[in-house]
Amino acid sequence: MDAPETRYVSVGDSDVAYQVIGDGPLDLLFCYGLGSNVDLSWDVPSFTKFLTGLAAFSRLIFFDRRGTGASGAVALNAMNWEEWTEDMVAVLGAAGSKRAAILATLEAGPVAILYAAMHPETVSALILLNTAARYLEADDYPIGASPDFVDVVVEMMATAWATPDFIRLGNPGTKDAEYVRLISKVTRASASPRTAAAQYNYILRSMDVRHALPLIQAPTLVLQVSESPLISVAMGQYLADHIVGAAFVELPGGEIALGAYDQVSDEVAQFLTGERPVVEIERILTTVLFTDIVGSTARAASLGDQRWRSLLDAHDRAVREQLRRFRGREINTTGDGFVASFDGPARAIRCAEAIAGATGKLGMDLRMGLHTGECEVRGDDLGGLAVHIAARVGAIANPGEVLVSGTVRDLVVGSEIEFSERGEHELKGVPGSWKLFAVGG
Repeated sequence: MDAPETRYVSVGDSDVAYQVIGDGPLDLLFCYGLGSNVDLSWDVPSFTKFLTGLAAFSRLIFFDRRGTGASGAVALNAMNWEEWTEDMVAVLGAAGSKRAAILATLEAGPVAILYAAMHPETVSALILLNTAARYLEADDYPIGASPDFVDVVVEMMATAWATPDFIRLGNPGTKDAEYVRLISKVTRASASPRTAAAQYNYILRSMDVRHALPLIQAPTLVLQVSESPLISVAMGQYLADHIVGAAFVELPGGEIALGAYDQVSDEVAQFLTGERPVVEIERILTTVLFTDIVGSTARAASLGDQRWRSLLDAHDRAVREQLRRFRGREINTTGDGFVASFDGPARAIRCAEAIAGATGKLGMDLRMGLHTGECEVRGDDLGGLAVHIAARVGAIANPGEVLVSGTVRDLVVGSEIEFSERGEHELKGVPGSWKLFAVGG
């Protein structure tokens, strides 16, 4: 969907940017925190899917707090936790909301906690994601971070803020270079390095809303990824333990901000509506392509992290360019390979050949496998036996080879595409034996 209209509401001497998406039966106020920009967030496909998923069951009110993104600046010597709650008051008022659920991440979490304690009659539910009541360690809070660690975090923000390396550090499970590039862009548009570092120097050292936890009256859900480099699982568990009746869900992975988008959206929907979103399943006949870089581990070790990452980024751009040319649909990435689908097997073969040529210029050999069969379409993902067959075919391919199943070969008879027989093979986990053919004479 297209990005919604961005509106402004005055708060003190500044302005707060917000958007309203959807018209569901409940209001959901969402604040991402530092790193957000309500306008540019819609350029990130996975984030757009996340926002539209939330808006499918709510009237979503998405805003940037003061000092971030499209909202006005905040004086670095005048930051105040309770004043940040005024952003929520103003945005909810401007959106005409009398009562809303609140979803808040990172440093927006303590702000939401304070708001919920101060305005209990306006909060229907509270969802806290990857956040904490306090950050620094204390005698009565041994799970906190040391001042020295805060020094490291602040210095890193001042020197590496919004760089690809910074984004990967905060999202260690992410291997999609295009996602990293887009999130870097959004992060740059949220705050400058010095501003981000100065804000987090204040935020991490002054955060302490433990006194407000017993005052939370709204049903509360605490979500925490298991491998965050910034917020520990213990900090999330502390929140749940000190808010009466709160539920705690640990999510796999290490993304700081939103964790796994689909899982967060599902957990929020379940908590607020009692039902997880229904994923429509469509069955289609499609051709699936698997690609894999030959010897990627050894290559990465010989080149070093920085040079390998640069080469891998070039590989990803080359593959995506050919997918665009041949109208292939990117389904997923595997770190050093792609999964894509096509509505025609001949075009899929031509695309695979073009990918081999483009990546060959980079000094890379790829294994590629193709199979045509019935697949289950679940949102943006594909499932079914045909996907597994394509993966197994690709694993058997020689370096630089495009290997196809007999099904694909039979479907393109008359296309003038030449094949060489590669014999019959047992495919792991797939019944029967399969005749395979290499593209080319």
